[in-house]
Amino acid sequence: MLLNTRYRQPHAVIGTGRHISGMSVPSAPEMVAAPQVAPALGASTRLLFTRRELAGAFGDLGTDLPLLVGVVVATGMDATAVFVMFGVLQLFSGLTYRMPMPVQPLKAMAAIAIASKLAPPLLAAGGLIVGVVMLVLANTGLLDLIARTVPKAVVRGIQVGLGLQLGMLALTRFIPADGGRGIVLAILALGIVAVLRENRHVPAALAVLALGLVVAAFTWPADAPLPFGFRWPALPARWPTGDEFARASLLLALPQLALSLGNSVLATRQVAADLFPERPPLTVKRIGITYALMNLVAAPVGGLPVCHGSGGMAGHYAFGARSGGSVIMYGGFLLLAGFFLVGDPAAFQRLFPGPILGALLLVEAIAVLFLVRDMIPQRSAFALSLACGLTAAFVPYGYAVALVAGTLVWYLARPWLSPSGAAVT
Repeated sequence: MLLNTRYRQPHAVIGTGRHISGMSVPSAPEMVAAPQVAPALGASTRLLFTRRELAGAFGDLGTDLPLLVGVVVATGMDATAVFVMFGVLQLFSGLTYRMPMPVQPLKAMAAIAIASKLAPPLLAAGGLIVGVVMLVLANTGLLDLIARTVPKAVVRGIQVGLGLQLGMLALTRFIPADGGRGIVLAILALGIVAVLRENRHVPAALAVLALGLVVAAFTWPADAPLPFGFRWPALPARWPTGDEFARASLLLALPQLALSLGNSVLATRQVAADLFPERPPLTVKRIGITYALMNLVAAPVGGLPVCHGSGGMAGHYAFGARSGGSVIMYGGFLLLAGFFLVGDPAAFQRLFPGPILGALLLVEAIAVLFLVRDMIPQRSAFALSLACGLTAAFVPYGYAVALVAGTLVWYLARPWLSPSGAAVT
């Protein structure tokens, strides 16, 4: 088993005094109640820069790197500007929240941009629109109203949908990327995670990344350029036009906002409460404001539209991170990559073979899926979570449908559903 799922006392919590290294995901009872947390991993907001934090820093690389490189290649955005700004925003988030709360590309926007090969100004317009809308929602109290209305069972369903999509991406796109050799490499990487999941001295994620670099060194094409050389970021050539803002509002902002409300705001707050129950709870207003500010800053200077994400936090935590130090180190890596490594994005991507990224992504997906286990004791709420997750993963505009329809079902069927699925507060 890749995951540590041994049963523990009913009142244990994620983030208690266990020294976890590599990969660990708690059992269902660990997410039920809160008290008795060891302050070494919990109440302190100190920034840690340990090996475990360094390992956790790359827990979300399997999600971020394919999207960053994919958008750069498809849209023609300046690679250095994209990576440098993405790194700066990681530093901002790590210093602001002081917990493993990384920044991720806006997945719906990135997927549409890659599939449609959108022009960079159109993507910038989408980022500005979602930034303005989220800022309005956060400062008018509408975001808090949404948070009070949406039941926890539906938030867990959003997480199930995200976990399913991440898992399918890992299994269908990245792990088979190099055929049989790639599958063997991914199995070896997952084996390393399983063996080192409790190792305090050799973090699993670092060992997997080292394996990827060794493979890249031995398989580097003789005629392929090396990904080295210094470059300054290039600012966007022009500001989006009125027509691009209108197109972006329907093509990019509308599908993204539904996903962001479910995963970037509500689910992220829930994961933070699950992993760090002893800390003052994050408010959706605070998450919404930082989400908005990051996009309003990044879009005009050539950055990719971004968000916070429950999967990213789960990924960092799963590989050992317990503070904002992991996010700061990740930001530093991205800054160095932006200035020195991504002149040729395709060459940079060869440093991290697809099966290695797929293995990391699969571990993150499993960590996200395991968050729904606290719904299992209440069968009706658990069934609603699964239904919302399947809807989010497989239905067009699934996150919007799951968020709205799941909430309606909850209130209509409330007499038959367990109180544990009550609205997230």
